[in-house]
Amino acid sequence: MRIIDMATFVSLARNRHFGRTARELNTTQPAISSRLAILEREYGCRLIERGDRDFRLTPAGEEALRVFQDVLEQLRMLKSELKEGGSDAAYVVRIGAIDSVVATWMPDFIEALSHVMPNLRVELTIEGTRDLVAGLAHGEFDLIFGIEPAIGDNFRSFIICYYEMVWAAAPAVINEQQVYGVDELSQMPIITFPKGTPPYAYVAPYFQDERVLASKLTSSNSLFAMINLLIGGFGVAAIPSVAIARELQNRLLCRVSVAKPFPPMPIVASYQTTVGQNILRNVADQARKSAAAFCETVSSEGAWVPPA
Repeated sequence: MRIIDMATFVSLARNRHFGRTARELNTTQPAISSRLAILEREYGCRLIERGDRDFRLTPAGEEALRVFQDVLEQLRMLKSELKEGGSDAAYVVRIGAIDSVVATWMPDFIEALSHVMPNLRVELTIEGTRDLVAGLAHGEFDLIFGIEPAIGDNFRSFIICYYEMVWAAAPAVINEQQVYGVDELSQMPIITFPKGTPPYAYVAPYFQDERVLASKLTSSNSLFAMINLLIGGFGVAAIPSVAIARELQNRLLCRVSVAKPFPPMPIVASYQTTVGQNILRNVADQARKSAAAFCETVSSEGAWVPPA
């Protein structure tokens, strides 16, 4: 069995299309079909059921995919080990994260990785959830942390923790003794992420009518910019309490007492399962540990991990 045949099958299972696989591997569709035929002949069974509009792995194909992925990963790790002297040597993991994660447990996560996988190199990008999910789908990231999962057979997603969401404002903007209802909040200047983004879609249902956000809305695609706008007294915003813990402690910001609590925000980890699977699984496990350790350092209401 040739390595190229295994790699072709893994690519074909990911793309679910002979033409896209041929373009990815810089070859022809007949060559892809030939490599698949070699595998099916060698194993004496069909690995893929394919028709005019149907493409799916057979049970034998699912098992073959799992084994081929592991074999290719082991070969890649062996190559790195022989070349550089370590199983994670010269391996770059491309991580994308929303600002709420970067502002909380991401520094501890990067530091932990440097200890447990000292030869691993991390490339960190800060983006919104929509761009992170698209980047993962296009192969620009290996692991992402956002508020929505990446959907597809080639991704593994799980909720890594939850953040308490609070309405916050500068002390001069609100009456700290007042309990604000939804209607009263809707009359205030609101700072949020741009319309059409997942965080905006998360805030809009709070008011039950998205139109109330359009009247007095200031939008920004940066959490750090939103915090500065809040401190400057430009309005109120729903924001993770752990992301503004220092500002709350220093009285630059305060919680707005509300009659309707804001639902917690999930932080979702998604990673590729078709490349670097063993290393990415280890990195994802370390992220889970770092997030759990962070949650233990804050109040149980501020951040918590999902039940086991």
